[in-house]
Amino acid sequence: MRKRRKGKKFSREQGHRRALFRSLALGFFLHEEIKTTLSRAKALRPFVEKIITRAKRGRPSDAVALRQLFPRPDIVKKLVQEIGPRFKNRAGGYTRVLKLGPRRGDGVEMAIIQMVNEEEKS
Repeated sequence: MRKRRKGKKFSREQGHRRALFRSLALGFFLHEEIKTTLSRAKALRPFVEKIITRAKRGRPSDAVALRQLFPRPDIVKKLVQEIGPRFKNRAGGYTRVLKLGPRRGDGVEMAIIQMVNEEEKS
């Protein structure tokens, strides 16, 4: 029974689910937008926003934690040097989820999750 548990399981064990989110987040940080199912996009949003908040702080311990999460140095460098400073004055809400409609093959709702541009905030 669920009883106030946070997050969806996506019919996966914990390690597989963690790998799914890492893989989605990796693509998201590389391209700054990805197309995926609506439920995955909604579940990815808090995962990604916590990482951006950590990159925004720019402390050495946060960079170490990011390196443990993403062993690729190019991603960590992009997070700390580009994405973090971009959202320095923003309190949260770094991403948006746009619905695309059903997928043709199986009818699953699709969505795009993308970073919000700082210039759009007014």
